[in-house]
Amino acid sequence: MKLARHGDAGNEIPVILHADLAYDLRPITKDIDGDFLARGGLDQARAAFVEGRLASLSTVGLRRGAPIAQPGKVVCIGLNYRDHAEETGAAIPREPVVFMKDPSTVVGPFDDVYIPRASTKTDWEVELGVVIGREARYLGSPEDALAVVAGYAVSHDVSEREFQLERGGQWDKGKSCETFNPLGPVLVTADEVPDPQDLGLRLSVNGQVRQDGSTANMIFPVAHVIWYLSQFMVLRPGDLVNTGTPAGVALGLPGTPYLRAGDVVELSIDGLGTARQEVRQA
Repeated sequence: MKLARHGDAGNEIPVILHADLAYDLRPITKDIDGDFLARGGLDQARAAFVEGRLASLSTVGLRRGAPIAQPGKVVCIGLNYRDHAEETGAAIPREPVVFMKDPSTVVGPFDDVYIPRASTKTDWEVELGVVIGREARYLGSPEDALAVVAGYAVSHDVSEREFQLERGGQWDKGKSCETFNPLGPVLVTADEVPDPQDLGLRLSVNGQVRQDGSTANMIFPVAHVIWYLSQFMVLRPGDLVNTGTPAGVALGLPGTPYLRAGDVVELSIDGLGTARQEVRQA
């Protein structure tokens, strides 16, 4: 099942997408959010669709929002692809590198990305986004972890490298600038992604391919990441976990320009769709 949200920011309409048609989910829920997921909303939506209780809806001309409403938290894993760690000169981590990102950074997959004022090193990162569907606390093993996943989405973990790495403190301030987490175009439910470690990820800037990797090359697979996080924090329905990026970021490509106003970034993940963002100056 593929879920999406269409409409102006703050007034998105939740829909199921099927065979190029959108089906209105408002008889089931006001939004695709943590409450919806926590009360078994995915099963309710699937049943309503199969039973023909959802009306089709024209979404022509409507903005595509992020496929989930603003999450309670965004948890990110750094340096989770061996080739990315190597290109940045970082040691291969022995445990997942965890940092947080302001949830308000989550925007639509075709919304503009804003270069922060005084930024010189705004960078791109295509990532597999994991949306939590059930509360996860102290999971017993990685084998238990995928059962709490609601679905997957294309996530763009935009980063300002000077703010992140050269200005002291933790990484968060280089990750939490406005618009720094476009998400979508769709949330693909976990049952349609049989192996999250077998997905190709790609990103291009102005038509030039910069990243072309596979989730098979994660240092810590999705199941391990979710299990690990549950030992340190409670993951709740609607939370977003960004699982790391493959090689090809500007930070790891000396001489490659960072993002500038006017650039166009396109990114995709197998089976999860394609997103496109134009870069603007804040």
